[in-house]
Amino acid sequence: MALDDALRAKREEVCVAHMTAENAHEFDTAIGLFARPRYELMATGEVYDGAEPLGGLMQENVTAFPDFHYTWQRMHHADEAIVVEGVFRGTHEGTWRGLPGTGRRVEFPMLIVFPFEGERMMGERIFFDLNTALRQLGVARDPNTLAGKITTALNHPVTLARALLRNVVRRR
Repeated sequence: MALDDALRAKREEVCVAHMTAENAHEFDTAIGLFARPRYELMATGEVYDGAEPLGGLMQENVTAFPDFHYTWQRMHHADEAIVVEGVFRGTHEGTWRGLPGTGRRVEFPMLIVFPFEGERMMGERIFFDLNTALRQLGVARDPNTLAGKITTALNHPVTLARALLRNVVRRR
């Protein structure tokens, strides 16, 4: 289906309204713009399907990063989606993914795919590099650095032992 200018404009309007509401931490408004409230975090495989789980995720994010802001830089229109390139920024003040607040700033690229059926926004698929965020928070290391090589060497025996144990347990 080729998109006409009116449909492209309507879809973009919905995406911008959603991102603006989320940046303002107006989560009910942001969620209300979905025909189907659904987030898929591609970095972790997690899916938040429905208004309540999605609201919980948004609340967790604002608790962890009270000043979070997503800056969109480019929008690409496809027949069945809008793809948005941007940057996530925030200060880690509260617990995120089990990690207590570090006070550190994060800034990493994020790509968002908003699938559409006609004018209806059907969810959001979020792509980002979790390792980049964790490195900026000080809990992960680049494996090419000396610290990363030491960490890998120290963790490698544990990883091998776990794999061996899993194989032994499965055989029983």
